[in-house]
Amino acid sequence: MAEAERVIGTPGVDGEAAGAAGRPERRKEADRPTEQGRPAGPDRSAEPEVRERAAEEPDGRGEEQEAPAKGKRRILALFIVAVIAYLLDLGSKMLVVEKLEHHPPIQVIGDLLRFEAIRNPGAAFGMGEAYTVVFTVIAATVVLVIIRLARKLYSLPWALALGLLLGGALGNLTDRIFRSPGVFRGAVVDFIAPAHFAVFNLADSAVVCGGILIVLLSFRGLDPDGTVHKD
Repeated sequence: MAEAERVIGTPGVDGEAAGAAGRPERRKEADRPTEQGRPAGPDRSAEPEVRERAAEEPDGRGEEQEAPAKGKRRILALFIVAVIAYLLDLGSKMLVVEKLEHHPPIQVIGDLLRFEAIRNPGAAFGMGEAYTVVFTVIAATVVLVIIRLARKLYSLPWALALGLLLGGALGNLTDRIFRSPGVFRGAVVDFIAPAHFAVFNLADSAVVCGGILIVLLSFRGLDPDGTVHKD
């Protein structure tokens, strides 16, 4: 009997064994352990690195948004300086006309500096008295050019310089338009009289200071738009 079972084989048992032997071992990909002992799956370890790289490499939109804001701040600085220069000049002239005109000069520093009210139909420092209308047109042109240039202004030093020019030009232009003897022919009120020098006002000083600053900025290679030229 035992000999017959050995030859014939046990039904069912031998079949299962043979089937198991004939099937290759299959394991799910997700159940196979990785080197760290975790199930294999989508690799997300690189995501933080990708995010850091994206943060380190800006797409330029931040700079594009910052440029207009920076330009607006420079324009605001220009007009603040211009308003301050204009108001100081206008207030000083009103005070001089009220308190000093038709009165003896006031000695400020001995014979070196005095305040004396003078009506000047010419340009700054009493030059060109016969060309009052011409200087009025020039002053108005300067004002328009500065306002037009302000749209491309991104340099703070240039904003200060142009603000001084604008405030000074507006100060003297106000005299040309509203003071006697008539519109566009009005005489400018001057009152600062140093020894051995022409009489001038605060508007003239603002124009001169702004012009000197522009010359210095040009020598340094700085443009109104903020670019720097290096020779």
